[in-house]
Amino acid sequence: MDTEKARILLSGDQYALLTGIEVDEASIGYCRAHMNIEKKHLNAAGVVQGGAIFTLADLAFAVASNSRGQLALAINANITFLQGRSSGTLYAVATEVAEPGRLGAYDVLVSDEQDRVVARFNGMVYRKKGT
Repeated sequence: MDTEKARILLSGDQYALLTGIEVDEASIGYCRAHMNIEKKHLNAAGVVQGGAIFTLADLAFAVASNSRGQLALAINANITFLQGRSSGTLYAVATEVAEPGRLGAYDVLVSDEQDRVVARFNGMVYRKKGT
């Protein structure tokens, strides 16, 4: 999957569109996406809501795991929040752990503009037969 196809995939994800997430780059087993932090992303403590960070990581995970053209659906996802952010831009980089079979494992690092890791996400997908 190239970057343009990834952007078309994103256009069907209504929730991700609401958050303002954009795909920067995509290739087989890889995706880089970003989200500019806005007031709507902040929680009552004034930092980005965990759900917004999870959505950014999950979108990059979805693009990377579906990049081979076979429908991949998440069966497990975990996230660890390491630091909070209140402004700027967050980036999610998803990478394939190993060339997948029926199951695929992916790591996603969410970082800020200074490459400080904000969260670490890992997920597993099940690949359905067909595209």
